[in-house]
Order: sequence, then C-alpha cells, then structure tokens
Amino acid sequence: MEGKTSKSSPVNEQRRNFISGSISAGVLGAGIAAGLVPTLAQAQSGKKVDRMASYTADQLERVKQVLVVPPMVPAHDQVAKGKPKVIEVRLDVEEKQIELENGTKAWVSAFNGSVPGPLIVCHQHDYIELTLVNPDTNMLAHNIDLHASTGALGGGELTLVSPGEEVTFRFKATKIGTFIYHCAPGGIMTPWHVVMGMNGAIMVLPREGLSDGDGNSLTYDKAYYIGEQDFYVPQDESGQYRAYDTVIGSMNETLDVMKTLTPSHIVFNGAVGALTGENSMTAKLGETVLFIHSQANRDTRPHIIGGHGDYVWNSGSFGDRPARDLETWHVAGGSAGAALYTFMQPGLYVYVNHNLIEAIIKGAAGHIKVDGEWNDDLMTQVSKPSIIVTIQLKKPVKVLDRVFA
Repeated sequence: MEGKTSKSSPVNEQRRNFISGSISAGVLGAGIAAGLVPTLAQAQSGKKVDRMASYTADQLERVKQVLVVPPMVPAHDQVAKGKPKVIEVRLDVEEKQIELENGTKAWVSAFNGSVPGPLIVCHQHDYIELTLVNPDTNMLAHNIDLHASTGALGGGELTLVSPGEEVTFRFKATKIGTFIYHCAPGGIMTPWHVVMGMNGAIMVLPREGLSDGDGNSLTYDKAYYIGEQDFYVPQDESGQYRAYDTVIGSMNETLDVMKTLTPSHIVFNGAVGALTGENSMTAKLGETVLFIHSQANRDTRPHIIGGHGDYVWNSGSFGDRPARDLETWHVAGGSAGAALYTFMQPGLYVYVNHNLIEAIIKGAAGHIKVDGEWNDDLMTQVSKPSIIVTIQLKKPVKVLDRVFA
C-alpha cells in the first residue's frame, strides 16, 4: 500500500458602483450574503468561479488555532467542512540561547519559542488573522513575511514591531501548498534573523483534500513538520565555539561566518539529535505519514533511509501532480515541500538530508520508529555473516599444458 486513496476579494467601492448600474443595491446585498455573486459573474463571463472564494472575512466563522511545537502539527480536518473560516493565530517572539550540541550554544529569535516556528494549517480561501507579539524583554525589532500571502512583502510591511509592541493583520490563503514564513526586518537583519531560527511553515490544504492528480483522494494518518536550520556559530583561535552574553553581542562575528556560506551546524528542529531517542517520530505498520519539510535558507534533499516518498510535492504546490515513488526529493531554499509515505516494514528509519556530510557531520538527521510485524517477503536475511570460505589447491595441477594453482 503506497498511500490511502479513494475515487473521488472584498468588493471595493468602484466595483460596487459598477455592479449597481445593472443590479439594485438590495439584490446585490442579498446576493453577496447568499454567495450568489460568483454565480452571476460566471453566467456573464462563461468562466467557472470558485464560490468559496467569494466570502469576505466579516461573513465567516472565527476559530482559534492552537499551535504546537514541531514536529507535531495542529489538529485539523484534511477536507474542509462548510464555508471558509477566519483562523486566529498568535506568535510570540522569544530571543534566547539554545544548545545545539555538547554545550555549543547559539542565540535564536524563535516564534513561540521553538526552532522552527510552529506549523500553521488552513484550507484554501480561509483567512489567517495573525497576532505577532514582541515582548519588552526582547532587544530586536521583528516582523513576519508569509510566503502564502499576497502583497505588502508577505505582510512584512504591516507587521514590524519593536520590543513591547504587538500587531494583528489578516490575509486570505488563496494558494494551496506548503510555504515558509520568516522574519524580514530589512537589510542584513533579514538573513541574520532567518539563520537565528526565525522561520516556520504554513500548510494551505485544498478544500477537497490532497489528490494524486488523477481524481483519487490521498489521506494520512498523522503528519510531522521537520524544519531544517543552518547555524553559523563563530569559533575562537583554538577552534572552540564562542558563546555570547547577549543576542546583539553575537551579531558581528556571526555575520562574518555567514559570509563564508559555510554553516557550523545544519540541524532538524533546533538541535543535533532533536528528533532521535525519546523525541523520535513514530508510526505503526501500514500507517501513512505526511512529512512537511522546510528550509528557509538553503537547498536540501530529504530522504528516508529504508523508505521512499510514495507521493511527493517537491515545491510544495498541492495544485501540481505529485511525483511518485521517489528515493530522494529536493526542497529549494526558501520553501517547504511535502511527501506521503506508507510504512510497510517495522523498525528504525533514518530521516536525513541526503547530503550525508550535512546529515552525519553537521547534524541534519532524525529517526522514525515504526511498530509492527516484520514481512520476510519484502526483505529477509538469506544467510548470516560468516567466515569467507575458499577452496585452494595445495599442488599445481597440469592440464593440457596449462598450469592451475
């Protein structure tokens, strides 16, 4: 089994005036309230109009989404129910030090305190109403650029907040797929904030759910969000990693390392080994898992050692036909991709960036533990390791004038 399948803008004043020339204000108001305006437009133009796209935020139910620490994802419906919604989310920025490995520390600016920031989930035509909070305990100004949004530098122009400030803005999720978001306050601050872990992802599902491109729906039993992050920790003359008392104090030397384009660490979810041991991802035999993988800065190559990508959206666009049966897939820097895989064997799987230097030496690796009964038909050990047996003749043998030893 490779996956679970089954067959299957606000009206501005100018437009109001234009429409009112042929339709009375009373009929227009009733039409908008009932969602009939797209039907009229379709009849006039002959083009198919998505009725769900016609609703404005003030017509829709409001819900709060409880964001969770990755690799977990928020509770959500895979197929949208009813009309679009206004989804309220809150992101608090936390400037703090985290441990990357063995006492090596780095300053981060983290959405909701985690690297990566939490995954946001919605459906096409939903609105995301986002409150960004910059506590007065922070030292830096922050904003947010969401690649799923349209206009104003992805919201960056509308959301810049100094310490002690908060801001709320709203955008309509018109494009389907997986997208990153990140801080982008301008100039050198933008790449510095991004490599301080200030990025996350948003998944905009099609209202009808995922599809294989041939009209068959695809579903998943669980989902995980892996955020890959490159860090640039300065070293002293002896090769030891430096530590800094303040985030501002780390800036200049970190920028010098960034200019080399050579990360000191490349990790999943904020630290070397963050997705191993007790924190490993898990699944059961036969379960289909959706993996969302983001990298805000560098290209990467997700691969499941022992598994595959049954259905893969490399670029994250759910409007594209997914690639099938991939061994490794490519996620471009500044984007998020998605892959579905149904686990057919139990045991330990290793989820890596398949630049194995970056996986093993730099840290971009995690584990998936799968419970179930082993299937010998898929794989079996024919013979155990043993001493190599060779046959050696003690004396040369002459046969037809040729000597064989």
